Amino acid sequence: MSKQYETVIGLEVHVELATKTKIFCSCSTEFGGEPNTHTCPVCTGMPGSLPVLNKQVVEYAAAVGLATGCQITQYCKFDRKNYFYPDNPQNYQISQLYLPICRNGGVEIETENGKKIVGIHEIHMEEDAGKLIHNEWDDTSLVDFNRSGVPLIEIVSEPDMRSAEEVIAYLEKLRLIIQYLGASDCKLQEGSMRADVNLSVREAGQEAFGTRTEMKNLNSFRAIARAIEGEKNRQIDILESGGKVVQETRRWDDNKECSYAMRSKEDAQDYRYFPEPDLVPVVISDQWLEEIRKKQPEFRDEKRARYKEEYGIPDYDIDIITSEKRLADIFEETIALGCKPKEVSNWLMVETMRLLKEKETDASDIRFSPAHLAALIGLVEQGKINRTVAKGVFEVMFTEDMDPVSYVEEKGLSMVQDEGTLRSTIEEIVKNNPQSVEDYKGGKKKALGFLVGQTMKAMKGKADPAMVNQILLEILG
Repeated sequence: MSKQYETVIGLEVHVELATKTKIFCSCSTEFGGEPNTHTCPVCTGMPGSLPVLNKQVVEYAAAVGLATGCQITQYCKFDRKNYFYPDNPQNYQISQLYLPICRNGGVEIETENGKKIVGIHEIHMEEDAGKLIHNEWDDTSLVDFNRSGVPLIEIVSEPDMRSAEEVIAYLEKLRLIIQYLGASDCKLQEGSMRADVNLSVREAGQEAFGTRTEMKNLNSFRAIARAIEGEKNRQIDILESGGKVVQETRRWDDNKECSYAMRSKEDAQDYRYFPEPDLVPVVISDQWLEEIRKKQPEFRDEKRARYKEEYGIPDYDIDIITSEKRLADIFEETIALGCKPKEVSNWLMVETMRLLKEKETDASDIRFSPAHLAALIGLVEQGKINRTVAKGVFEVMFTEDMDPVSYVEEKGLSMVQDEGTLRSTIEEIVKNNPQSVEDYKGGKKKALGFLVGQTMKAMKGKADPAMVNQILLEILG
């Protein structure tokens, strides 16, 4: 009988913080930009330049720590991690080893197997390195220092996860906590949230951990799930054939769905850490910590409970709306403007989700304002436009965020309320479709739908379907 194996997984999650400027200088942190344009002597490591700590970085790091149940190190320091790599301009990275800002926390996750706490060993602040751009045509590598000095927090979990499902649940929970705090947009595709997976396997029931490997280059939840599955099977195959797993760093290739060795960890690199001499220790007073604590928002779990009680919308709607902070904000602000919760929920659940999928856009990039959504809902409720026209207006609003009231007026999309005009159009339709009239009178109810459709077409969609139905039934007797 073949042995049963258990997978043991811990994560190192790097999150780029949503500050306007870098951690130790005033350069912009904006994503994109021409290579090496968001740079200065500090973030390109010029001799004699001195770092100055961005206070907002400390606040964001402490806020994430509080939200994940960590103890905050109120006297913490920065350290120098020395290593030589082309994208690392100073040949060292300013990080935190000895006194990280947060320690001993945890987040609760829920999977098919129930709830469990995933421990957080520590969260520390550090600066990001630059980025190497490899040109395969002429076999050269160029370095872009725009990302160098962008503030990061690294969230180091305990090895508490046992499956890809648990890992994704943990990452989703972290992503939502950090997004709700406004500390980062956590866009995996832009690299503002990156996860390295430490994974080992051991025989079921065994106490000691197996030899672990670290996997890098994972930039989507699907890639992470596939990488875990692939690496687990690779290690089991090695053990089953009597081999030994080598401790190493591996790179996941999502296109080929396999990983390959990058570097061995047999003799772990000595980073020669020592306290950063250019920065004074960070002292977080009780008062400052209390101010950060007071700013903590209502998180997803609390929102879910409140929405259920306050708005009475279905659980399915609640789950989707609270899964993105931007959706939850639009939902609440539109209701505050006097709209019915279920009506707002319908626009978000159906039309918004459809357009997000079609345009491959992130919910955090939604452009339309709650005020404009409320105005559009108002136009439908007041009978100024019908739902079909409203959907068309919403599509334009989704990309341009214009005022729907002015737009409807400008384009002449208001519903025709004049009964005389409507009646004469319907009489014309009835006259031109004798077969459908006969079918309807012969008991084929579908024929009525056809006549309604023809009327709506003739009225360019600007008629009230209820009114059309009423007049048609009257004419058809």
